[in-house]
Amino acid sequence: MTILKFPENFWWGAATSGPQTEGRFYKPHANIFDYDFEKNPQNYWHGIGPDTASNFYNDYKNDIALMKSAGLNSVRTSIQWTRLIDDLETGTLNPDAVRFYNDVIDEFIQQGIRPIMNLHHFDVPVELLHKYGGWESKRVVELYVQFAEKCFELFSDRVTDWFTHNEPMVVVEGGYLYQFHYPDLVDGKKAVQVAYNLQLASAKAIAAFRKHNKNPNGKIGVILNLTPNYPASDSKEDKAAAHFADLWQNSLFMEASVKGEFPLELVEILTKDGVIWDSTPEELNLIRQNTIDYLGVNFYHPNRAIAPKYSSDSLAVDWLPNKYFEEYEKRGVRMNVDKGWEIYPRAIYDIAKNIQENYGNIPWFVSENGMGVSREERYFDSETNRINDDYRIQFIKEHLYYVHKGIAEGSNCFGYHLWTPIDCFSWRNSYRNRYGLISVDIHTQVKSLKKSAYFFKELAVTSSVELTEVEMEKE
Repeated sequence: MTILKFPENFWWGAATSGPQTEGRFYKPHANIFDYDFEKNPQNYWHGIGPDTASNFYNDYKNDIALMKSAGLNSVRTSIQWTRLIDDLETGTLNPDAVRFYNDVIDEFIQQGIRPIMNLHHFDVPVELLHKYGGWESKRVVELYVQFAEKCFELFSDRVTDWFTHNEPMVVVEGGYLYQFHYPDLVDGKKAVQVAYNLQLASAKAIAAFRKHNKNPNGKIGVILNLTPNYPASDSKEDKAAAHFADLWQNSLFMEASVKGEFPLELVEILTKDGVIWDSTPEELNLIRQNTIDYLGVNFYHPNRAIAPKYSSDSLAVDWLPNKYFEEYEKRGVRMNVDKGWEIYPRAIYDIAKNIQENYGNIPWFVSENGMGVSREERYFDSETNRINDDYRIQFIKEHLYYVHKGIAEGSNCFGYHLWTPIDCFSWRNSYRNRYGLISVDIHTQVKSLKKSAYFFKELAVTSSVELTEVEMEKE
């Protein structure tokens, strides 16, 4: 056995979001998922939408108490734009939402849990999508910043930690390239502009934070899904494919958020291809001047890239990033068969080293990492009256080995957050895959600790993890 000790004051927590937990109770506006479910419930697992989710709106005190029982010392969630703001144009506040978020923040603090607030978790108001085109529009950028200002004014006296977006690349890919989020477009030119506008919104929100923050210890960052792209082979073509995939999926937001500049090579390619975003010198200067204080990294699986088999230069096909790469599924790897994702813990070490060596060793934390498993009732143990999710415990331990390895070599990682504290609504997958330390019966809303919650509490109390030789360096 080997015991790995983590730094003092390490964030041992979990992450979730407002639209995936709160339910639609008393919301003045619909977000894109609320609307999509209304129009196309058949696209959601078992026809289950976000109307109730895990009932956090009504059950937040009990939920937070359960999170405390699971040992969490920090929790990230999000403030819903569609809940907090009554008039989206003028930014008037919804009194019930102000009351709710104040109560939630106060409850977290009372329970000894650090509240970490994100401002945008995929959930743009659908009214702004239909009126302006959503993130295609710089008007929506301004309205988002107005919302962010209200959040800072209302809550920054108690909330120290803020993030502008969660996984902006998922907004780009899901809504504008690969059709897994509404509005389900396939439009490379729009996707590129959306990516730029999201970065502009992040920088403008950071500028607003500097102006309106009431907390002398306050910090602001962004949550990025950084996923290394490994080439399918050592061939020049496959390496070039993986390189472009990294530029597009990782470096675009990372370079702009940390260094204030978009990757020059990517800008040159997008310009050559005639799809470069519309920008102004003033906007680019604002992005340059408003970089993040720290970084959240979401990691679930690696990406593997291979050179495209066929040219996508066609008069009938608009520009798409997979003109330069295709996803490659490596054979003989470990898989989470329920989710269809490869399990490759070492990638989180590669992320740590990349941040350390290429991004000024900026402070960062694992803001999401987790394992989605379907039909977890299979693992219910009547003797202990809990779900024995040993697979989740093993998954956490294997990834923590590589987090610790990165820290030991100097990477500035200050925390680990599991996705998610309580089984939550997961967009069109709804509740098909469960990720939580705490289970929820979506029919009765009864919640209970899984075996992993007891493991996680011990992890947080000792700030250490005990590993066998088999669990170490598992790839």
